[in-house]
Amino acid sequence: MEFNLKTMKPFFLLVAFGVLLYWGLQNLSFLSSILGAVLGLIAPFLLGGCIAFILNVPMKRIETTLFPKPTKISQKIKRPFSLLLTLILLLALIGVVFGLIIPELGNSFLTLRNNVIRFLVSFEQQHPAFLDQFVSYLPTAEELAAVDWEGLAKKALSFLGSGAGSLINSTVSVASHIFNGLLTFFIGFVFSIYLLLQKEKVGRQVKQLLYAYLPEKAADRILSIAGLSSKTFASFLSGQCTEAVILGLLFFICMTIFRFPYALMISVLIAVTALIPIFGAFIGCFIGCFMILMTSPIKMLWFIVLFLTLQQLEGNLIYPKVVGNSVGLPSIWVFAAVSIGGSAFGVAGMLLFIPLCSVLYTLLRENSQERLKRKKIAKQKLL
Repeated sequence: MEFNLKTMKPFFLLVAFGVLLYWGLQNLSFLSSILGAVLGLIAPFLLGGCIAFILNVPMKRIETTLFPKPTKISQKIKRPFSLLLTLILLLALIGVVFGLIIPELGNSFLTLRNNVIRFLVSFEQQHPAFLDQFVSYLPTAEELAAVDWEGLAKKALSFLGSGAGSLINSTVSVASHIFNGLLTFFIGFVFSIYLLLQKEKVGRQVKQLLYAYLPEKAADRILSIAGLSSKTFASFLSGQCTEAVILGLLFFICMTIFRFPYALMISVLIAVTALIPIFGAFIGCFIGCFMILMTSPIKMLWFIVLFLTLQQLEGNLIYPKVVGNSVGLPSIWVFAAVSIGGSAFGVAGMLLFIPLCSVLYTLLRENSQERLKRKKIAKQKLL
């Protein structure tokens, strides 16, 4: 065997990888601190990329609808105008949702307070002896005088003195986290605007870097997977929003027909929470039950029956057909992706695992079909 630089290069790379792996295992805390610092630095830009990807879905639809035939003037104004219209629609949607939900929740808490007060007044009128019995359990003046108030005061002052420092530190820490979160969001949002306005230029630069530093086949494969991922995630967002709108309309129609209170507000709330796959609508159901309970407990029970009926329709028909077809993933794997993602990463995992599993499902299907062709496996054996 001839020992030269070309033949020894894989060996040197393997040894270097082993040394780095050993060093990394011995210094996990140091690596985790470095990784945390790096993630903290790039977090606004990762957030900006996610915001840009989400906003790009409606913005692209607006561009193709309002500017179907490109001209010199439309080429210059279509991107800023479409982005501005997207932001206006998003702010309007947020304003409508919160304008409907928050006032009604406030009214429900006021109704709950009034009901509690009426209940206490009615209970006192019906059971006047209960108040006398309650007063009899209170300490007398002689018992209160025998208490060591000076000792209790010293203990209270000592507790407040020791807890004041931790309270101040906790308040400063919470305020710092809130400020950092707002700053991260602001930087990410501004970055997303720049990214959307120059997305074609950024795409060309990324392609140039890939083809400059990677083999052509590897760059082609990366771009193919990136295109598939982008298409799948965009389809998932569109399908998820379509499914939420359908479910909200179904609730509004049924609640209006059966004369449930807060029909519009609860329907909007369920539509918003239904953006969380499969399980999100239960959050809206819980809040809706609380609000209807303030008006009529019987109607609350019928609302639960209505919710369970529509939830079965949504879970078995609407969601697998609308969202499952939009990402090219069978309904059984949609349910599996939501369950695994929710168990591992909560709500974010539910939202990410469906399109991620769809990409993996598509890549695995393509790879398995290629392998079957190379092995010349008869189709009859696969049936």
